[in-house]
Amino acid sequence: MQLKIMPKKKRLSAGRAPLMLFLCQMISALEVPLDLVQPPTITQQSPKDYIIDPRENIVIQCEAKGKPPPSFSWTRNGTHFDIDKDPLVTMKPGSGTLTINIMSEGKAETYEGVYQCTARNERGAAISNNIVIRPSRSPLWTKEKLEPIILRNGQSLVLPCRPPIGLPPPIIFWMDNSFQRLPQSERVSQGLNGDLYFSNVLPEDTREDYICYARFNHTQTIQQKQPISVKVISAKSHRQRPPTFLTPDGNTSRKEELRGNVLSLECIAEGLPTPIIYWIKEDGTLPINRTFYRNFKKTLQIIQVTEADSGNYQCIAKNALGAIHHTISVTVKAAPYWIIAPQNLVLSPEEDGTLICRANGNPKPRISWLSNGVPIEIAPDDPSRKIDGDTIIFSKVQERSSAVYQCNASNEYGYLLANAFVNVLAEPPRILTSANTLYQVIANRAALLDCAFFGSPLPTIEWFKGAKGSALREDIYVLHENGTLEIPVAQKDSTGTYTCVARNKLGMAKNDVHLEIKDPTRIIKQPEYAVVQRGSTVSFECKVKHDHTLIPTVTWLKDHGELPNDGRFTVDKDHLVVADVNDDDGGTYTCVANTTLDNVSASAVLSVVDVPNPPFDLELTDQLDRSVQLSWTPGDDNNSPITKFIIEYEDAMHEPGLWHHQTEVPGTQTTAQLKLSPYVNYSFRVMAENNLGRSLPSEASEQYLTKAAEPDKNPTAVEGLGSEPDNLVITWKPLNGFESNGPGLQYKVSWRQKDGDDEWTSVVVANVSKYIVSGTPTFVPYLIKVQALNDAGFAPEPAAVMGHSGEDLPMVAPGNVRVNVVNSTLAEVHWDPVPLKSIRGHLQGYRIYYWKAQSSLTRNRRHIEKKILTFQGSKTHGMLPGLEPFSHYTLNVRVVNGKGEGPASPDKVFNTPEGVPSAPSSLKIVNPTLDSLTLEWEPPSHPNGILTEYTLKYQPINSTHELGPLVDLKIPANKTRWTLKNLNFSTRYKFYFYARTAAGSGIQITEEAITTVDEGKLAMASRQVDIATQGWFIGLMCAVALLILILLIVCFIRRNKGGKYPVKEKEDAHADPEIQPMKEDDGTFGEYSDAEDHKPLKKGSRTPSDRTVKKEDSDDSLVDYGEGVNGQFNEDGSFIGQYSGKKEKEPAEGNESSEAPSPVNAMNSFV
Repeated sequence: MQLKIMPKKKRLSAGRAPLMLFLCQMISALEVPLDLVQPPTITQQSPKDYIIDPRENIVIQCEAKGKPPPSFSWTRNGTHFDIDKDPLVTMKPGSGTLTINIMSEGKAETYEGVYQCTARNERGAAISNNIVIRPSRSPLWTKEKLEPIILRNGQSLVLPCRPPIGLPPPIIFWMDNSFQRLPQSERVSQGLNGDLYFSNVLPEDTREDYICYARFNHTQTIQQKQPISVKVISAKSHRQRPPTFLTPDGNTSRKEELRGNVLSLECIAEGLPTPIIYWIKEDGTLPINRTFYRNFKKTLQIIQVTEADSGNYQCIAKNALGAIHHTISVTVKAAPYWIIAPQNLVLSPEEDGTLICRANGNPKPRISWLSNGVPIEIAPDDPSRKIDGDTIIFSKVQERSSAVYQCNASNEYGYLLANAFVNVLAEPPRILTSANTLYQVIANRAALLDCAFFGSPLPTIEWFKGAKGSALREDIYVLHENGTLEIPVAQKDSTGTYTCVARNKLGMAKNDVHLEIKDPTRIIKQPEYAVVQRGSTVSFECKVKHDHTLIPTVTWLKDHGELPNDGRFTVDKDHLVVADVNDDDGGTYTCVANTTLDNVSASAVLSVVDVPNPPFDLELTDQLDRSVQLSWTPGDDNNSPITKFIIEYEDAMHEPGLWHHQTEVPGTQTTAQLKLSPYVNYSFRVMAENNLGRSLPSEASEQYLTKAAEPDKNPTAVEGLGSEPDNLVITWKPLNGFESNGPGLQYKVSWRQKDGDDEWTSVVVANVSKYIVSGTPTFVPYLIKVQALNDAGFAPEPAAVMGHSGEDLPMVAPGNVRVNVVNSTLAEVHWDPVPLKSIRGHLQGYRIYYWKAQSSLTRNRRHIEKKILTFQGSKTHGMLPGLEPFSHYTLNVRVVNGKGEGPASPDKVFNTPEGVPSAPSSLKIVNPTLDSLTLEWEPPSHPNGILTEYTLKYQPINSTHELGPLVDLKIPANKTRWTLKNLNFSTRYKFYFYARTAAGSGIQITEEAITTVDEGKLAMASRQVDIATQGWFIGLMCAVALLILILLIVCFIRRNKGGKYPVKEKEDAHADPEIQPMKEDDGTFGEYSDAEDHKPLKKGSRTPSDRTVKKEDSDDSLVDYGEGVNGQFNEDGSFIGQYSGKKEKEPAEGNESSEAPSPVNAMNSFV
C-alpha cells in the first residue's frame, strides 16, 4: 500500500467528521522500536575537522544503532584500516569508537589522516563523515634581534607581531613585562592581524616593553615575542596632517566570506589629530540586528552573514584636516547547506515512497547517491528503485528493498553527507506512550496529549474522551501527525481521561492518558516603581495567588540576574527589603513565581536619588576690574535633575573664612558673569541643588584681587541727636571692608544749623561711627552729611539729613487745668498746651498725676500713692477712669519731652459724687422663737456715700415650696440688729437685705431661717387616739408605701431617660419675688423660685445651733437631694404633689445628681 504525506497539523472540520488521521508516510519523528529489525543508524560521530591535543590519547567516536546490532569497520585515507594490526588502536566493545594510545608510545603526527566509520548489519550499512585528524601545534617565535624604534612626537607607528602559524590560529594580545594589558584607544589599537597601530605617537608612548603574546587555547600555552623598545622624542612643533590608511592598502580591496560565518572588515588610519572611522554600505544599509562595531569602530562585524550581505562596503577616516575612504568588495560564498535532507522510510510490502536530497550552496553543490556505502552506480540493482537527480523513487517495495542510502552534496567549500534507510516491515500497531500518563496543564493554555505509535502499514489514529465517549468531533481539537492531541485552550471541563486508538490492517492498539487542569499562578500585588534617597530603606511587595495543589517558589532578580550577596537585601514571604540603599542598588527588580507548571513575573524599577555631587573644575576667565566669568563642571545629579547652581564668594582680605551669597543660575547653565567690587580678594565656590537638597560646596576657585577705587556708597543710618543740652551727637553705620573699595577708609562729617545762614562745618574722621559737636544751642535743628572717602577718592555727594542738638527739661507748666466730673467713677480733664519754644525738645505728651487726698466721709487725712496717666502727642484733654465714689481727689498736669518732665501745673481739687453701696458685709439670723427671728448685720464695706436706710424684705415658704406674701420693711441706717415678731411658728422664711444711699439701692444679700415648733400642740396631739396602732390603718399605709415605691421607681426611670418634671418646669419659669408677687385674683401663693442668688431652701432641721445663716452657705436644702421625686401627702395620706429640684452650682443643663431618690427623701417633705 502506498503511503501519502500528511500535513504537519490537521484540524477537525466543523462538519463533525470523526477525528481520524490517515497517516500515509512517517517522517523523522517516527522512531522504529529497537526490538524490530532495522538497518543501522549513526547516532554519534567526531567532527569533520578534528584537531587533537598531541599530549593526550586520540579518541575517534562512532556510535550506531540497529537490529541486529551493527558491526563496525574503518577506512583511513580511503583504504581499510586494520585495527587488529596496530597494538596502539582499540575499538570500544559494542561500538565503533576508536582509542589510539599515543601517551605510552607513538606520535600524534603518525595518525594524521582522513578516517571514515561503517556500521553494517543484514539490512544495510551506514557510513560516517570523513573525519580529518590533525594534531594541534603551538610553535615558538623565531629568534630575532629587534632594534629600538625612535621617532618624533605626532608620527604614526606600526609594531608588527607576526605570530608563528599554529593549529588552530592563536589569540593575539599586547602586554608589558608586568603582564598588564597595554591601554588601547582611538589613537592606539590592535589590528585583526595582531599588529599594534599608532595613529600618532605621544611622549607617554615611550617604553621598552611592548610585547606581543600568542595564546594557543587548544594546548593552553602562551608564547611571547621579544620586547620592542619605543622612544618618542618631543618636538617643539609638529605639523598636523590629514588621514591616511595604515591598513588596508590602496583605495580598494576584496574580501570573501562563507555563509553563516562572521564577516570582519577593518580600516585603521593614521593622522594628526587622530582620525575617526565611519562605515557605510554602498547601495544598501547595514543590517541592524547583525552589525557590530569593534576596536573603536575600526572593525565592522556582521554575524550570520548571508549572500544578501555581498556588496561594496566603504570605510571613511576623517579628522579636522580632511577625509579619506577605502572600498572593500565583499563576496559571500556558501558551502552546501540542506534544503531537504533525506529521512528514514518505513514501508510495508507493496507500498511506494521517495527519498529526497535537496541542498544549496555557492557554487551550486553536486548531488551523488550511495547505497550501503557504495556508489549507487555500482551497487546491486533494485527493480523497485528509480533515481531522478536528487530523488530516489520506490515502487511496490519488497523486504529485499531494505537498505541504507547516503546522499552527498559537495562543492569547493565543503560537503554534506546524510544517511537514510528504507526499512520494509509488516507490523500491527503499537502505542509507545506509557499507559495512564498524567498530564497537568494550566487553565487557558494548550494541552498536548502524547500518543507515540508505530505500525506498518502506518496506523490511523482516533481519540476518545471518557469511558463511553464517541470519537472526538469538536473543532477545538488539533491532531498532530505524530499522534499528539492538542487542546489549544484547555478549560476546567477539559479535565478527564482520553483514549488514543491506533489501527491498521494488521490490528489495533489503544492507550489511556489523564488530564488535570490547574488554576494559573498570578501576582495579585505587583512591586511598584520606587524613587528613594541614598541611605534609606525600600520595600518591594509581591503577593502570589496559585492553585492550591501546586507549591510556588518566589525568586527575586536584579537586572535579570541574582540579587547581590549582601546582608542589606532581605527577602520574606511577600517582600524584598533593601536597607541602606546606595547608587549600585538602582535598577530593575523582578519577582518570579514558579510552579512545576507555570511561572509569572512582575518588575519594578528602583531609582536611587540624592543631592547632587559638588561641581568641580572651577575656572575664572574674562577677568576685568568689575566683573569676571566663572565656569564649572557639574557633578553627578544622582538621578534628580539639577535645578540651580548657587555661587558664593569669600573676601580673603577683609573677612577670611566667611562665605557670602553671590548669585544663582539655572541648573542648565555652567557659566556665570559675576559683578565684582573693587579692592576685594575674591574666591568663589559653587553648590548644586536639586529637588532633594543642596550639594556640598565645590573646591574654592583661584583667588582674584580687584583694583582699588573710590567708595561707591556713603554710610547709612545717619542721625543727629544731642546727649546733652549743648551738644550734637552725629552717628552713622560705617561701611564694611567689602564696601570700602580701597585702603584708607575715612569719613567727612559736615553740619550746619538748618534755619541759619552759617556755612557748613566739616571734619574728616577715621573709620569710626560717631562724632560729637559741642557748644551747640539747646534743641536747634541741624543739617548733617557724612561722606565716605579712601585713598582713591571720595564717594558720591551724600544727601543731608536733619537732626537736633540736645534737649533740656521743659520750662512751662500747662495752664487753665479744668476738671469735669462725669460720674462717681469717671472724670474728664482739660488743659491749655504750653508754647513750643518752652518745651525745649521733642514733645512726647502730657502726664497727669492724681491721687485720693482724703475720704469725703471720714475726712481722715493720710498719704495716698499717686497714680499717673500719660497722653501721647499734643492732646489737651483726657479721661480719668476707675475713681472711687464720694472721694476727694487732687491732680496736676506736666508736659513731657525726650529729656523728661516739665514743672507741674497748680494742683486741681475735685470731688466724686455718691454711688450705690456694696452689699452688707454679713447677715446673721439668731435667737429663733415660735413667732420671732432676730437679724444681725455689718454695714457695707464700701458705702460709696452716706447710708440713708436699710431695706428688709421677707416672705414665708410653705410645705409645697410656694412663696407667701412679700413684706417690705425700712430700717434706720444706724441700726445693725433687728427683731421680727408675730411670725408663724415652724415656718421657713426667706430674707432679702440691702442698704441705700442718696444715689440708690445697693446690692442685696439673702438668707433663710425657720421659726421653732409649738411643743404644746405636739403634746396634745400625742394624747389623742393613736390611729397608727389600728390594723386597718397599718394595711392602708403599707399599700400607700408600695404605691409610693412604684412611683419612685417609675420616676427614677424617667429621670435616667432625661425626662423633665412639671414642678421643675414651673420653678424654671418663676422669677424674683418682686417680679412674681402673689396672684391678685385669689390671693393664693405663687410658686417659689430663688432667682436672685440661686440659693436652695435649707431644711430647718439642719439649721446651725447658733441660728446663723451665712451668705455663702447652701448645703442641705430641699433640692440637695437631686432631681429625684419627693412625694407629698395630706393628713389623710393622699398624694398631693411632686417636686423636682436642681442644685445651685450645677450647669443649666445636664450633669444631674447621681444620688438615687429614696423613701427617706420623700418622708422628709411631710408637714
